[in-house]
Amino acid sequence: MERGPWIRAWRPPVPGVAEVLHAHFPHHAYPSHTHDTWTLLLVDTGTVVYDLGGHEHATRRASVTLLPPHVPHDGRGATEEGFRKRVIYLEADVLDPRRSGRAVDDPTSGDPALLRRVRALHDALGRPGDELEAASDLALVVERLDAHLRGAPVAEAGRDAVRDPVSDAGLAARLRELLDSHLVDGISLAEAAAELEASPVRLVRTFRRELGISPHRYLTGRRVDAARRLLLDGVPAARVAAEVGFHDQSHLTRHFKRVLGVPPGRYAARSA
Repeated sequence: MERGPWIRAWRPPVPGVAEVLHAHFPHHAYPSHTHDTWTLLLVDTGTVVYDLGGHEHATRRASVTLLPPHVPHDGRGATEEGFRKRVIYLEADVLDPRRSGRAVDDPTSGDPALLRRVRALHDALGRPGDELEAASDLALVVERLDAHLRGAPVAEAGRDAVRDPVSDAGLAARLRELLDSHLVDGISLAEAAAELEASPVRLVRTFRRELGISPHRYLTGRRVDAARRLLLDGVPAARVAAEVGFHDQSHLTRHFKRVLGVPPGRYAARSA
């Protein structure tokens, strides 16, 4: 671990996420304070001991901690090595504020699926241009958090709470058409949900169930296909990125290499 404190904070353009914080604190102790957001916490190394609602708690490895808005809490490292943490501050209306009491009584979840999805959400939030993936991950995270706050068994957390009247196949097809029509300019998950009159989590689950792939992966694959054709026509990679909807050339390169195994420049040169 680093000897001194380290911190990175940013505000991603993903609805529902107020701020992201990654930090390492060797010695820092937080005084009692509150947030106007939900605090979704991962502690990757070390242990954080904190007081919440008059009771002392400690973070656990391979677990997720959720602190409710407007409830005072503090925090300090349990060992001399300090702690490394990752935090996503969720807007207060992302989860039902009436369930804050449940978070005070039981702020820690050992749900492995929730832990996996929170980690995936952090990864997506750290990559500019992958906002659709981040929003999809967030919808699944919120679903699991809601189940935790309701006290539902882990096995029930993946169930859809409400059945949309639109058939699964029909909804997936409509979302695919919507993604196809926004290949270059893109569309947010919230916009797609409003357009198709379905919840974000239902869109993500239905699309993956019917097509075997996430909306983000589908859209990325379509963009990579379009990029391949332009590269074979001799269009420079820097122009290709903008013309097919990638955030920038590095965004194109990352996804192009993941799909095809080689960067765009090498693909074009070998093909020529």
